[in-house]
Amino acid sequence: MVKANLHFLDLKDSYLFSTVREKTEAYMKAHPEKEVLKLGVGDVTLPLVPAVIDALEKASAEMGDIKTFRGYPPEGGYAFLKKAIIENDYAERGVKIDDDELFVSDGAKCDTGNIVDIFGPDNTVLVADPVYPVYVDTNIMSGRKIKYVNGTAENGFCPEPPDFPADMIYICSPNNPTGAAMDAKKLGRWVAYAKKHGAVILFDSAYEAYINDPSLPHSIYEIEGAKDCAIEFRSFSKTAGFTGVRCGYSVVPKTLKAENGVSLNALWARRHATKYNGTPYIVQRAAEAVYSDEGKKQIKANIDYYMSNAAVIRKTLSDLGLTVFGGENAPYIWFRCPFGMTSWEFFDYLLEKVQVAGTPGSGFGAMGEGYFRLTSFGSKEITEKALERISSLSFR
Repeated sequence: MVKANLHFLDLKDSYLFSTVREKTEAYMKAHPEKEVLKLGVGDVTLPLVPAVIDALEKASAEMGDIKTFRGYPPEGGYAFLKKAIIENDYAERGVKIDDDELFVSDGAKCDTGNIVDIFGPDNTVLVADPVYPVYVDTNIMSGRKIKYVNGTAENGFCPEPPDFPADMIYICSPNNPTGAAMDAKKLGRWVAYAKKHGAVILFDSAYEAYINDPSLPHSIYEIEGAKDCAIEFRSFSKTAGFTGVRCGYSVVPKTLKAENGVSLNALWARRHATKYNGTPYIVQRAAEAVYSDEGKKQIKANIDYYMSNAAVIRKTLSDLGLTVFGGENAPYIWFRCPFGMTSWEFFDYLLEKVQVAGTPGSGFGAMGEGYFRLTSFGSKEITEKALERISSLSFR
């Protein structure tokens, strides 16, 4: 009889955001007369900007003409998009990335999960708790041992490297869920730790476009020596509203080696070519438009819109006497639950009392217990209405 991958049985019964959605929908079904305001799952609400729509329409028209029709794209991405990414995301920040070190994909979530394919199952994985669930779940599926370093209010949810070794290190900065962002000194200590132990940092910078502090690095490759020990993941989802369009990319430097000098760049290129048929042409043209002059202006306006929401959420919760983090260099607001409630107790409390849905912190790990996450990706109207309802509650 066929054998299943029994490591899947070690997972929680349901993915965090699926559980949030199911519980919210169950409440809505039971109370159809009540309007539920959703500030939980971090999906964008603003439409694609005009520059991106124009590019999609032009590329779609090309696909309808025999002279300009395109079939399978290059697995690693078209040269025009790679050039735009390298020039805008890296060269402008003094980082040199070669064309064959960049791999276009359908998003950072997929890449951070799929990257485990190129690492052996006996590697020890290190994650900062609270943590984006995909990092943990995909490695549980592969049977790896996972260790944690604790993100706490005391260390600003940016933990220091531990005194024990690890092989694969996940860092998300700006962080989902806490909104914390690591400065260059702290990232430098993680790079030094990785090089000391021959480890690889898997650096998720999907929210770098939301950084407001000019002193903070946007790429781990701004840290000296990082190209020898880090893989970086980025996404157009939250930057440019591509959650329903799907495009992202990973950078795997050619200087990055595993045991016995094995090139991780070569392994990822082989994996990418074997298991991925490439991001659609029209999507890559849309992503290219993100870097046009008009695209940059329009997307910055959208990001400013979301960060304006974040500032209002942060201030309102702080004024209510809650202990609040994030919302300054990231679109997430992280706060301590009142009255000593657990994360899921507060989820139920908000939903039942004022019909506002958020995300329980415990879903991001043990250190998230007693905390709660709200997203600034809602419309201004929904955000303001939700805050008005929350403000009707007493937390003092």
